[in-house]
Amino acid sequence: MHFAFPPRKSSNPPPYAARSSRSPFLRRSKAQSLALLALGAIAFIWLLSKLFGGSSSNYIPPGTPRAVVITTIDPKLSESYKEAIIANRRHYASRHGYVAFFPNTTDYPLDGAPQSWSTIPALRHAMTLYPHTPYLFYLTSTALIMNPSISLDTHIMEPRRLESLMIVDKPVVPPDSVIKTFPHLKGERIDFVLSQDKEGLAGGSMIVRSGDWAKYFLDAWFDPLYRSYNFQKAEGHALEHIVQWHGTILAKLALVPQRILNSYTTGPADGTYQEGDFVANFHGCQRDSARDCEQEMQPLLTRWREIRDRERR
Repeated sequence: MHFAFPPRKSSNPPPYAARSSRSPFLRRSKAQSLALLALGAIAFIWLLSKLFGGSSSNYIPPGTPRAVVITTIDPKLSESYKEAIIANRRHYASRHGYVAFFPNTTDYPLDGAPQSWSTIPALRHAMTLYPHTPYLFYLTSTALIMNPSISLDTHIMEPRRLESLMIVDKPVVPPDSVIKTFPHLKGERIDFVLSQDKEGLAGGSMIVRSGDWAKYFLDAWFDPLYRSYNFQKAEGHALEHIVQWHGTILAKLALVPQRILNSYTTGPADGTYQEGDFVANFHGCQRDSARDCEQEMQPLLTRWREIRDRERR
């Protein structure tokens, strides 16, 4: 008698059977890998755009001041000196819809570093108080705003104007730094503007565009390691160091002629204050025991009050 048996299945199924049983898993795994790679690429591009692009946001809520004018005040200064400096900044700020901010140099923990380092946390503080304000304008307490009609936008920060002012392909720290300013930067990509004097970067008057890059820059500048170095010019030498050796900072820097932003009352002719200049800076008067800042300021302070009173009439 013959019994019918079903045909035995082969222990070596044809190739198409194996592919058919595993292909859904492989397809899902491949799709997940591609999705993760795409998300990683998007995150990386977003990070680069935040760090190296323009300002972090173009949205400015109604009523937001266009700039914060920041001057750190040494509590030891005379009351008349402090009142004059505060009045000078407030008049300028009110004329253009800006705000003025006057933290004390003693407001921030500096871990034994000179009080001039307070400039940096003061800028960071102002950015926290006014997170949507585009510009932070720092001006040392040894300077006066002498031409209050000048706005930061039209005088300096408007991109085409800024491109016309930039000092390009020149040593960052004169006279012979091997690191030079970039020659082909676009004005809209600049986030940090200041000038030079005959000794180096002139940080007594500078503009920082608020945003993510500014946070990175200020945090890098205020690094405790730099404060521990005991640089001769404190935060000034630290700034010159990071600007020269950190390409992410140099790529955002524009140097402009000194009389555009930070004229000195004494010094070389191309940087010396003349009537009509934006700022008159009595540079060095605090460090030199033979000089008296308040006394030196009196003639130009009187002139500024005349300009202010004429505007009010």
